[in-house]
Amino acid sequence: MSPTDEIEDSSAPLIEHLAELRTRLIRCVVYFVIGMVICFTVATPIFNFLTNPLCEVLAERGQDCDLIFISPQEGFFVAIKVSFLGGFILGFPFIANQLWRFVAPGLYKSEKGAFLPFLVASPFMFFLGASFAFYVVTPLAYDFFLGFQQFGAEGEAVVGEEIDQGLSVVFQGSAQEYLNLTIKFIVAFGLCFQLPVLLTLMGKAGLVNAEGLGAVRKYAVVAILVLAALVTPPDVITQVILFVVVYGLYEVSIFLVRRVDRKREADLRAQGLWFEDEEEGEDMADDLAPDLADDPLMSEFDEDDEDDLGKPDKS
Repeated sequence: MSPTDEIEDSSAPLIEHLAELRTRLIRCVVYFVIGMVICFTVATPIFNFLTNPLCEVLAERGQDCDLIFISPQEGFFVAIKVSFLGGFILGFPFIANQLWRFVAPGLYKSEKGAFLPFLVASPFMFFLGASFAFYVVTPLAYDFFLGFQQFGAEGEAVVGEEIDQGLSVVFQGSAQEYLNLTIKFIVAFGLCFQLPVLLTLMGKAGLVNAEGLGAVRKYAVVAILVLAALVTPPDVITQVILFVVVYGLYEVSIFLVRRVDRKREADLRAQGLWFEDEEEGEDMADDLAPDLADDPLMSEFDEDDEDDLGKPDKS
């Protein structure tokens, strides 16, 4: 067989994998579009559901939950954004199934058993983070933001020592701006809740270990603070909540990675492949010392070193 034939034979599986990848990606897009179309038909009820945190805060303050469109096309774009979010949520199980069916044939049975739980845990943690953002963080954030309104109990202008003129500052929110901020909360917390899944998977792959994660804890604190400042609005409440939650997830990740390290160590010990670095190094040095002392080549090196030390320095 000529080298050209070997190259052609080896390229065939690659073309097949690329063709299968294209098919899987097309199916993922189709699932997403179907979910998006379904959500577009019920965009208004979904949007009304997403406004519940704001409406509850406004109701506690005796205000009506009214949002406005500041441009003619804003209503359409609100429906599109709701459809994007709903399409991703509805299509994610089918998209994940397509990705799994593409990756699974190239994995060993043990690797499938190790990877599959993470595929299940990832959407669960995302929904957990999104629910935490929607039911806990968002109401607190909007309660903080709406606290800067100025009006009396009956809606009259506020006049006080701190205000020179009668002034009423009342919230009249844009539907699109509210949706953008709410989706930002949901996506940010949903992605941050992926931290234990990501670090545990990296620990199983041997890319990180618990000792290393603990050693860089102070750098992780700074990184989490920067992340909280970037992905949340400029208010202290949501930034502190996100920092506390993500740092707690980081500590949980260290605990999970430590369990992975212990399990790997136990498996290697059972196979007789585990060696303690320091103790093994010292034992090997002690075992090799007598052999090296009797080695004639090493004796010649020692004699050469002694001769070199006995020669005067020509410099």
